[in-house]
Amino acid sequence: MHFETPEALGRAFADLARELGSADGVDETLQLCTERTVALVEHCEHAGVSWIRGRAISTRAASSDVPVRVDAIQYETGQGPCLDAIRGHGTYRVGDLLAETRWPSFAARAAAETGVRSILSFRLFLRKDTLGALNLYSSRRDAFDETDEAVGAIVAAHSAVALQGAAEQERADQLSQAQATNRVIGQAVGILMATRHISAHDAFGVLRAASSHMNVKLRDIAAQVVERQQAGAGR
Repeated sequence: MHFETPEALGRAFADLARELGSADGVDETLQLCTERTVALVEHCEHAGVSWIRGRAISTRAASSDVPVRVDAIQYETGQGPCLDAIRGHGTYRVGDLLAETRWPSFAARAAAETGVRSILSFRLFLRKDTLGALNLYSSRRDAFDETDEAVGAIVAAHSAVALQGAAEQERADQLSQAQATNRVIGQAVGILMATRHISAHDAFGVLRAASSHMNVKLRDIAAQVVERQQAGAGR
């Protein structure tokens, strides 16, 4: 997208901040990030996000299959601009993969197998925490200029803020779910102990055996025990 005035650019980024902030969860935020990157950075044809989870890096969102294919070669060879953006905490611009010497195992192969010639990679981070990398791709040689890099950097910054918030909410939801699951299992164990006159260890074994035999999650078996007890008590 070409911005005629600074005011137009400002409105575009204000809209981006609102869109990212209202996205539901990490996956929706990531997908919106890639789609808006293509829309806002004039010479970007494809965009993807390399996401860090523990020690693993994967392409969790992409505007098309091109970023997935390019990134797969980076992960396989262990080199490329996206990985260096994450490891080196910087921005990497590639003008022509066919002439690139920084990543010999990756560059020529990526160009030949995907048709990509130019790449622009930004580290996604807040302070010292690196979330991953935002990667832009084009089939044109020397596609990205200083304006693209400036706009992309702002998109990456907005995205990092929104993703950090979404990730924190996701972790909070997971913790809350885990606590609720533990409470239900604890209730079910207590019910079995009281009704069968068995130990806590044996009661948990009953739940685990039923879960395995019925191929039903342990928490669902526990919930059934609690529901049956409550139904019986209400009669």
